[in-house]
Amino acid sequence: MQKTTIKGVIFDYGGTLDTRGDHWSEVIWDGYQSCGVDIDKQSYRDAYVYGERALAANPIVTPDFHFIDVLYAKLRLQLQFLAGLPLLPTGKDDADRQAALTTRLEMDGPEIDETAMVVASHINDVTNQLLNENRMVLDRLRQSGLPMVLVSNFYGNIKTVLRDAHLDGFFKEVIESAVVGVRKPNPAIFALGVCALDLPASQVVVVGDTYTKDIVPATRLGCHAIWIKGRQWEDKPADESICDAVVTRLDDILKYV
Repeated sequence: MQKTTIKGVIFDYGGTLDTRGDHWSEVIWDGYQSCGVDIDKQSYRDAYVYGERALAANPIVTPDFHFIDVLYAKLRLQLQFLAGLPLLPTGKDDADRQAALTTRLEMDGPEIDETAMVVASHINDVTNQLLNENRMVLDRLRQSGLPMVLVSNFYGNIKTVLRDAHLDGFFKEVIESAVVGVRKPNPAIFALGVCALDLPASQVVVVGDTYTKDIVPATRLGCHAIWIKGRQWEDKPADESICDAVVTRLDDILKYV
């Protein structure tokens, strides 16, 4: 991929612009460790899965939710799971997973609420520092004249999150799964991004943190792809040859676009 061939950029959001390619499960795990929440990693991972399922199946997040509100909602769900409290319906095997926990947190409702806010505030502060850094990268690209589109699996409140992060003015269009009804890894959601740029796929580069949800569908469409590779949910083999570049920081993409 040569710089001259790229006329537009599609960005993922979560894990791409707000972490260094780290899956959000790892970011939240770091937050628990920093704030002294004592739980084993596998129990935490089960709680993380439940939290994501519960958010998808229940009308918890509204369009006016700020990022810290989303974090707080996620963390409350996870901590309730870990404390053995009643679960929201998800249609999945979460009750069985909860019953099989190897360790549980001894927390009641008020303790869960307080802990969730402490951890959410810590993670929010760390995330804002990185967003400030990455905003400068987006500004460099805007100054170069490259149009940008955001394509994200999110909860219906991405525009509020972008506005809070002062990122709302960078993108020609924001395409959010909860709004358009298509989720990654379906390439159709990236096709919407390509259409928004009004460019051939061969002139578009997709920048994302998840190999299966960002890189694979983007390349199937004929787009170029840059993988910001951090800590993944699963350590599975990946064919990095389909990527135009594998980097560890957002500013590394400036070498290629």
